[in-house]
Formats: sequence, structure tokens, C-alpha cells
Amino acid sequence: MSTSDKRIGMIGLGLMGTALTERLLEHGYRVLVWNRTREKAAPLIARGAEWSDNPLAACERIIISLYTSDVVEAVLKQMRDGLRVGQIVLDTTTGEPAQTAALSARLAASGVRYLDAPISGSSEQTRRGEATVIVGGEREAFEACSDLWPVLGQKVFHVGPCGSAAKMKLVSNLVLGLNRVALAEGLSYAEAIGVAPAAALQVLIGSMAYSRVMDVKGRKMVEGDFAVQARLSQHLKDVRLILAGAAAAGLPLPLSETHRRLLEQAEAAGLGEMDNSAIIKVIQKSQRPAAS
Repeated sequence: MSTSDKRIGMIGLGLMGTALTERLLEHGYRVLVWNRTREKAAPLIARGAEWSDNPLAACERIIISLYTSDVVEAVLKQMRDGLRVGQIVLDTTTGEPAQTAALSARLAASGVRYLDAPISGSSEQTRRGEATVIVGGEREAFEACSDLWPVLGQKVFHVGPCGSAAKMKLVSNLVLGLNRVALAEGLSYAEAIGVAPAAALQVLIGSMAYSRVMDVKGRKMVEGDFAVQARLSQHLKDVRLILAGAAAAGLPLPLSETHRRLLEQAEAAGLGEMDNSAIIKVIQKSQRPAAS
């Protein structure tokens, strides 16, 4: 692998962007980082990353990890002077599918190849190399990043043209989010009827009700540890995207509508910046009778 191939740009240093940068550094990549607030880069620079005012201008392959498709477009517009023919942009943002596909088409007109590559898994799972990467975009660009996929995740799925991965990530997040809120409700129910939540979790993990959410979020719910791995408000953003897509397709999603309302209650209660496992606090609160 050439020296230039080992140089990767990273735009966005939130929970996921930071975890991805750490993975790349651990695997010997030279990572040039950018974030809207530069101070977030300091711990990564101390570990070997380098600051760049425009990673697009310095790298042939650039990874983006931002909050929404709108933010991605704004940042790319800000850094557009760095775009050039032959670059590959990997966007790990959980974005809006149609907007993602349209951005890909605009970049392709300038000779820039764009892959939507959202990651299924928390920042902690990503940091440990246990996440799943879902990729949409042209096959040639996907194969040109074959060295990166094992670094970014344990499993990688190429699911079709650009925008396909954004759709699949929302499908995954729909099921994942409902698994998480079902676990929160089950543990709350156990406590309400006199079953210790920790004991209930142990049985659930060994039963047909098992889901991987229990491995990642079960202990956090039982112990009330809501240190953030993936923010609750971030998932609310995704649920709104899911419901908007379903409405456009004429499909009602009653469970996701209920989930949205619970997440909005959690955000209104000040839980938005906590880990998404904090959804259990809303359910526990709703169990308690109002004070007379």
C-alpha cells in the first residue's frame, strides 16, 4: 500500500468519528482530522492524528461522520476547493436516502466517487471493531476501499447504488430501536411486579427473547449508567427519518410512532444528550402514580 493510501481524512469528531479515528490510528493510518470545534481534536492529535483545515485537499480518501445530510452538504460546500477527480468520499452519517443519492450524483459530475457507508453499532462497538458497515455506491469505489472495511467494522455489506445503504441503515435502526425500547419496558415491568431487573436480564439473555441489544444496553439500564455511547436525540432524529420515509410510501408504522413519542418525552425531560438506553427512565416514570 502506498503512503498516500495510508493517509485518510476524517471530517467530524463526534462519538462515531472519534471511534473511527482511533481505529484507523491503531491500524497504522495517517489520519488528518477536522471538526467544527477544534478542541475536540486534541485527544486524537495527542494519539497521532494531525489537524487539517481541509482534509479534502490533502487526501484521496475521506471519511465523513456528521449529524445529518444537511450538515454533510454544508461542510462539503465549505471545503469544496479540496474536491478533485478520483477522490473517494465515505459518508458514515445516517442520512436521508434521497438527499444522499442526490449528493452522490452531484459529486460524480465532478469526478468524485461517493459511498454512503453508515455504521450499525454504538461508538463503543465501533471502537472494538464489532460494528457492521452498510455500503451503497459503485462497486469499483467499494473495492478500492477494501483495506478500510475490516478496520471500520466486523461485517460489511454492499447493498446497491448510493442511497441504498442509507435506506438499509434506517431499516436496521427501526428494528434496533424497538428492540431497545422493548427491553426497557420489559425490565421496567419486571421491577414493577417484584422481579429484580438484573435477574430478569440474565434470564432474557438466555431465552428466546434474546437480542444483542441486551448485551450492549441491558447492564446500562439495570445499573442506571447512561454514559453516552449513542445519544438518545440522535436516535430520535433517525426515527423521524424512518417515519417520514414510511409516510411517503403510504405505510403506517404504529410501533415507531409510539417510539417517537417516548423519545420526545425523554428529550423534553432533558435526557437527549444521554445514552439512548436512558429511554427506560421515561417508562419507569410513567409507571409511578402521580403524587396526590
